[in-house]
Parts: sequence; structure tokens; C-alpha cells
Amino acid sequence: KMAEKQEEPSNTQNGEPDNAEEGEEKKKKKLKREDLPPFEIVTGERLPAIFFKFQFRNVEYSSGRNKTFLCYVVETQGKESVTSRGYLEDEHAAAHAEMAFFNTILPKCESSLRYNITWYVSSSPCVTCADRITETLKKNKNLRLTIMVGRLFMWEDPEMQAALKKMKSAGCKLRIMKPQDFEYVWQNFVEQEEGEEAKAFVPWEDIQENFHYYEEKLAEIL
Repeated sequence: KMAEKQEEPSNTQNGEPDNAEEGEEKKKKKLKREDLPPFEIVTGERLPAIFFKFQFRNVEYSSGRNKTFLCYVVETQGKESVTSRGYLEDEHAAAHAEMAFFNTILPKCESSLRYNITWYVSSSPCVTCADRITETLKKNKNLRLTIMVGRLFMWEDPEMQAALKKMKSAGCKLRIMKPQDFEYVWQNFVEQEEGEEAKAFVPWEDIQENFHYYEEKLAEIL
């Protein structure tokens, strides 16, 4: 009896039953497995609304918007279909979000599976990332990639235009995000305030004009 009594306080001091601790341990292990790479890449399921409103705006002059936000939906079709989604943002420190996607989210494509991937990206890829996308698609014929972009990055640059054309010929679908696409990202990838009803997407003033503007530019390039 005495021995039992002595053991008791140590458990209550812990403040939580053993199984809760186990749960915590499991969470820690899970985090360990998904350790983030050494460069500053942030991954998550939903991004803060303030980032979305600033970074995804399809403005023509994107001063201060030097990050890339990439929201992805990956459908893997094998014996069973699996869909995963999330987002990446980069600090432009060492790797851009597009690179990080291939390094961390989809480091290898199983040849027996088919991958349908859709990205919703704040701006179109830089030349280096575009080339990497082209190579990846050429290597993996079982990979389909659609990239929805808010705005075009350095689209007047001939090198950039050539890189986008190469992406297209490798089978990449490049599209400009319509107001409905922004709304889709808002509903599926943006944090909603806890306890509040989900806020409706509020399009900015020139969203439609800017979409048409970039759509025309993209059509000219491709």
C-alpha cells in the first residue's frame, strides 16, 4: 500500500495521463520525420491571410513581393488515389519554392504511379526554376503539371520567355489565375480566423483587368 501511495503523486505532477504523453511523443516523431531542409523554406497547410492578400495580388508592379508562395495539390493515382495538399513559401535564401517542391514534397516519382499536380503560385517561375521544371517533366512522363500563376515574373526578358516556352513544350500547362482561382486558394489554402465563420473572399478592385492583362501577355509569349 505504501509503495503505491508514493508512486501516485509523481503521476499527478505530470498533469496528464500516460497515453497523452505517448501522443505527444508520436507528434514529435512525426515532426522529426518531416524535418525542414537547411534553407529557409516554410511549409504548412494554410498560409496567413495577410500573406495571401499581399503576395498573391496580380498587380503589374510587384515591389516588395520577392517571395514565392506555392500552394500545391498532388493527386497520386496508383491502386488507390491519394490527394495531398499544402503550401511552400521561400525566403529566396537558397532555393525557390518551385525547387523546394521537387526536393522535399516530391523528391522521387514512382514510375508505376501517375501524378497530377496543380500549383497555385503567386508569380511565374524564374529561368532556373523553369528549366528545372522542364527537366523534371521530361524525365518523368508520368507527371502532369499545371501551374496557375497570379502574375508573370520578368516576362519581358527574352531568356524568361524562352524558358516558359520550353516548359510548355515539355507538357507543362501554364495558366494565369482567374478571380475564381484566387477564391479557390482563399478557401483551401488560407487560414481562417478560429471560431469565426469563414470569411468570404473579397476580390481586389483590378483583379479582373489584371487577369486579362497577364493572360494576353502569356498568350503572346507562348
